[in-house]
Amino acid sequence: MLALTLTADLSGVTDLLPLDTQDEPFFYTFKVQCTSCRETHPNWVSVNRFESTDISGSKGEANFVWRCKACKRESTASIKEAPKAYTQASPPTRQTIITFDCRGLEFTEFQASGEWMAKGLETTTKFTAIDLIEDEWYDFDEKSGEEVSIKDLKWEIRRA
Repeated sequence: MLALTLTADLSGVTDLLPLDTQDEPFFYTFKVQCTSCRETHPNWVSVNRFESTDISGSKGEANFVWRCKACKRESTASIKEAPKAYTQASPPTRQTIITFDCRGLEFTEFQASGEWMAKGLETTTKFTAIDLIEDEWYDFDEKSGEEVSIKDLKWEIRRA
């Protein structure tokens, strides 16, 4: 099991979460490495928790099935549960966003592409369409009259 963790400085917002619904699935984008031959795929790959692919030679399914070009081994990854919200903490703490059951592969890097959402720390304001690709985000909370931000993002993929 691998966990995608985040440490971030949230100011004025909390419950940061990828927009990940059946109607609008979030595509978790990673660099992937074969655990057999250690070859790293040159391109980014995307996984979504609502799509499943058959595993060859098995009755099972996985959210991501990949065959290494170097050693030809087939590997899989499955998302076991919905993502967890990152809550505001001072100082920022490492929190698990989502976990993957990986067989024969490891995710080595995460790219925060896709839509994220959060809510006001002391207000009911909902922030949507948050783009974290630049590793920072700024907005204004009309209800509190304060600037809000997400910055100093540190993504890690760790053993769960």
